Amino acid sequence: MPTRAAKFLKQKRIPFEIIEYEHEEKGAVFAARAIGFPLEQTIKTLVADLGNKKYALALMPGDKHLSLKHLARSCSVKKAAMADTATAERLTGYFVGGISPFGTKQRLSVVMEERLTDYDEIVINAGQRGVMLKMTPDDIIKALNCKVADLKLET
Repeated sequence: MPTRAAKFLKQKRIPFEIIEYEHEEKGAVFAARAIGFPLEQTIKTLVADLGNKKYALALMPGDKHLSLKHLARSCSVKKAAMADTATAERLTGYFVGGISPFGTKQRLSVVMEERLTDYDEIVINAGQRGVMLKMTPDDIIKALNCKVADLKLET
């Protein structure tokens, strides 16, 4: 089932594998369990408000929390906040629980948590609830021209 995200990747000739599952609840924890993939290799795509009508996507491992302070620093702004659901859906063209960084309605800067580059394969939302893309972190970086930074909240 080709989603807008899959079409975006095909145009860029980026390899990926589609994995579908029965979507019963939002979140990386459920998605990882449903497809039998490690949570730390399951990416959640978060939409952040950087102020002055600027927004960014943060790609985080499912088992970590985003440090808004670290995200703001990596985007060279004073502070960042989580975007509300309506804003996230309007900017990306995807429903929360199915937001993909690929093929978004508006072009957004993307920052990936550096720990994700430690893995050979990760899964990331395909732009529809219940559909994930399995691919390499390097291919995500190439497709999105994204920054890689330490974004995790220290626990």
